Formats: sequence, structure tokens, C-alpha cells
Amino acid sequence: MRGPHNIIRLVRTLATLERTGAIGVVLEAFQAPPRLRFVARVLGWPFKWLGLKGDPALPPATRALTALGPAYIKFGQILSTRPDVVGDELALQLKYLQDKLPPFPVAVAREMIAAELGEPVDQIFSAFSDPVAAASIAQVHRATLAETGAEVAVKVLRPGIERAFRKDIDAFYFAAGVIEFLSPASRRLRPMDVVTHFDGVVQGELDLRLESAAAGEFEANTQKDGGFQVPKPIWHLSGRTVLTMDWAEGINLADNDAIDAAGIDRKLLASRVLQLFLQHALRDGYFHADMHQGNLKVALNGNIIAYDFGIMGRLDEYTRRVYAEILFGFIRRDYRRVAEVHFEAGYVPADRDIDEFARALRVVGEPIFGMDATRISMARLLAYLFEVTERFGMETRTELILLQRTMVVVEGVARGLNPQTNIWHDARPIVEGYIKDNVGPKALLRDLQKTAMVLARFGPKLPRLVEAQLVRQSRPDVPPPEAARLHPAVWMVLGAGLALAGVFLGQTL
Repeated sequence: MRGPHNIIRLVRTLATLERTGAIGVVLEAFQAPPRLRFVARVLGWPFKWLGLKGDPALPPATRALTALGPAYIKFGQILSTRPDVVGDELALQLKYLQDKLPPFPVAVAREMIAAELGEPVDQIFSAFSDPVAAASIAQVHRATLAETGAEVAVKVLRPGIERAFRKDIDAFYFAAGVIEFLSPASRRLRPMDVVTHFDGVVQGELDLRLESAAAGEFEANTQKDGGFQVPKPIWHLSGRTVLTMDWAEGINLADNDAIDAAGIDRKLLASRVLQLFLQHALRDGYFHADMHQGNLKVALNGNIIAYDFGIMGRLDEYTRRVYAEILFGFIRRDYRRVAEVHFEAGYVPADRDIDEFARALRVVGEPIFGMDATRISMARLLAYLFEVTERFGMETRTELILLQRTMVVVEGVARGLNPQTNIWHDARPIVEGYIKDNVGPKALLRDLQKTAMVLARFGPKLPRLVEAQLVRQSRPDVPPPEAARLHPAVWMVLGAGLALAGVFLGQTL
């Protein structure tokens, strides 16, 4: 479906922004330069009649995004957490997108549940409510299990949601291809890879069996985290289009008045949101990647409750160490070390000047320190960081997209609770703790232990493998046995292990 007909979809996007009056609001919120504003209005006005009307009762930007569909709604949900980027007024309007979208009929939800679980709803649940929350992908009902009387939350996918997302993503693929074709300089940002990554994430979110698995893993990882709780999935009442979980009561994290009325310290809550996110990302390598206010609540005891596990992020151990060292370097204002980590990880081409890169990073980091958090313009910082990455030829790291995006969203949530939140101050104890345990002598010993375990698995085969390799070197005309045809990386591990074993034996003897 990724053909030129997607031009119509993209033109309709611009036309919808024009027709709903959102185009001026959006351009003003992002402080777009006059030239860009002029081009957008010139291109949008002639096609205004093609734009979707939307709900006139909604503010312009919210009206446009809800009319355009679920992928655009997801984008609006992210922006709703960033008043420092889009302004307080627009951020407040976009919060509507988090969990207050129009629901689909209860009768349709009942039919979908019965079809998925193979039983009528009335036999499974003794009570089944109207929707208590409706978002871009699904809506949630409160219910009571007929068998046990336990309160549960039942999440049901919107009918036709897969087709709607497919249309939007096809248009995004087309747009990414056009951008790469017309602007070769943009290829370093890999727009096509970014859309492919987003596509994969969305497909996972549209299968609630995967969300059940994600919720189960996340709950197991975080059981001992103080001040945090995750509802458990109920497996036998969940499927591809239906997810049933324990019910957890709480106050929406966007409702500051209710939080204050409950006597909960918002400053402490803001710090906890940031620190829990970093702890999950660095300690577990598995984190909630959609942490906007609509997916977070606070219990009366002050615990943060997480919902909606359709988008989760995962980082391998090496990436976690790199990310932690970059954060730690910024926190310590050691921009030289931050630059070195970028080069060591291959994020910046080796032929670039490391000192120049360190100097450019200093311009990004220094304005943050010693400044009132409310005066820090994240929009300006991100704009300059983009200039730095372009100047030094950094490519977009698709494995870090969710992490970077979630960090921006989480900081926005924390700022909503406490405008004085400073991410570097709150991040320091978590990052320092991770660095202490995972970068240094402890980590080296742990890595050596893992290497020894790998070698132990190959132990019974080692004599035969080494003999076959020696024969191969002495008689290259003789093909080696199948067992000896190992990947070069395996031989490197084996060689390193034998060398280490030699060192340890030498010290022992």
C-alpha cells in the first residue's frame, strides 16, 4: 500500500489542520520561523475543503488530531506531557487525548469479549460497567468476576483499529521515503528505520496477548520497588483483543488538585516518577515506554500505579552501560567523557574531532546547571542538540528511540507535578548507583564469570575443536568436520577464555 496515493493522506493532514484552525496553533506552539509558517499556510489553504471536520466542540489541535486517527493521537499524547515545548495552553488541551476519547458502544465491546473468550459476558462477569477510560487503541471497563467477586479491569481493542493504523503508517512510510529522496542530508536520521521501528511497536500494541506477557514480566521485575505497583494480568480471561487485569484504584497523575486534597507530596511524586523510570531502564533493561499521565495513577498510600503495557522498551546490557555513562558524564559536567563514550560506542564517526564534539556538548549541558528549572527551554535544548548531531554526522539510533522519547515524556509528567523538577538532580543517585555496580571492577568480574560459563558449555568439545582447527591450518586442502565450522566470534571467545585460563593457572602455579 506504500504508493503515491498516500500523497492524498498527507495533503489531507495539512488540510485538516487548516480547516480546524489548528495549523496556526501548532506553528505558534513550536515557534516555527516565518518562512515555514508562510509555506504551511500557502499549501494548506487551497486544499482546506479536503480536510476532516472533526468535533467542533473540541479545541482546534485536539479536534484535528482526533479526526486524523490513532497514529496522530499517539503523537498528541506525547506532546501533552511537554508544556515546556508546546506551551501550557496547548499541553492542557492535548491531555484530552490521554484517556477521554469518545468510547465505542458497550454492546460492541460485549460482542468482542464473548467472541474472544468463548463465553457470554454475563457468565464471566457478574457486573460490567460502561467505559471508564477510552484512548486511541482501546477502552477499559470495570467488571466483577462471577466466580470470585474480585474487581477487574477489562481492556478491549477498538473495532477496526488495525486497519486505521495501517493507513496512517503507510502514509508515514511514504513521507519518510520522500524525505530521504528529496533531502539526502536527512538519511543520517534514518527516517525509514524510525517509521519501521514505530510500525513494529504499534503491531505489538495491537495484540493484547503480548501486552499480557509484558505486564507479567514488568510486574515480576518491579515487585520489590517501593512506591510502585503493577496490576497482574488474568491469563485465562485474556486474548488477542481482550485483556483482563486486577483492578487498582487511584488518582490520575494529571489531577494535581485531587493529589493535593489527598495529602500526597507532589514534589516527592515527581522525583519518584523519574527515578523509577531510570531504575527500570538501567537495572532491568525493560521499561514502560508510554508513561504519560493517562497511564499513571497514584494510590491513596502514595504508590504510583502503572497501566497500559502495550509499548515497552528493552535495552541490552552494553547499551545500558553506554547510556548510563553518557548521563553520568552530563551530571558530572564531564563533557570530554561524554564525547569519548559516543566515539567508543560508534555513535559518532571516528574521523570527527572529539574535542570539538565535547565543546558542542558543553553548550547543550551547561545551561541546565544552576538555572531555575522553569526557565529551561527544552525546545531550545532539543533544537541545538539536533544541530550538534547533524554537524557531527550522528545517525539516529533506532534502539534508543523509545528510551529517548520516554525520557522526554517522563520529564514532562514530573514537571506537571512539580514545575521545579530538575531531571539531572533526580537522576544522579540512580545513575551513580548503576555506574558503581556495572562499570568498573565488579562488572569486569561479572563479565569474566559469564565468559567462563560460556566456555564451560563448550568444554567437552574443546579438545576436538582445537585439534580440527590445527589440522585445518596445517592441511588447508582438507575440509574441516562440521563441528569445527564455528563463527569467528566463537573462536575469539574461546581464545580469550583459554588465555584467561592460562593467566589464572600461571598465578595459581
